[in-house]
Amino acid sequence: MIAALERGPSTADLALAYEHAWDRLDFETIWALSSLSLRDGLDRRSFARVKRAAYASADHPTGLVASATVEDLAESGDVAAAITALVLHDGSTVHHEVGMARRMGRWEVTGYTLRPEDAPA
Repeated sequence: MIAALERGPSTADLALAYEHAWDRLDFETIWALSSLSLRDGLDRRSFARVKRAAYASADHPTGLVASATVEDLAESGDVAAAITALVLHDGSTVHHEVGMARRMGRWEVTGYTLRPEDAPA
């Protein structure tokens, strides 16, 4: 019998999946793609419940992203960083930096930040 290990998504695919999950406020997917350090010490159900409550009170819009691409990607061993470009339906573009690490053979998101040039003044 031959067993194959599923390598999971590439770093670029992971970064884009994370962006789309945030655009939908899909907290279950965000939890699944995130490292332990981004899960706030919560299990999936609790994480989703807490985040939904927080974002409901902020009246955060969803479905803003018209397209998402990876503009730059750097990988070195078990760490990677992607710069994503999100073109919004209003025509503006936002960039994020998505930090990733491979743990136990699987890539996960370890950091997610708005690029400084896109930060509000």
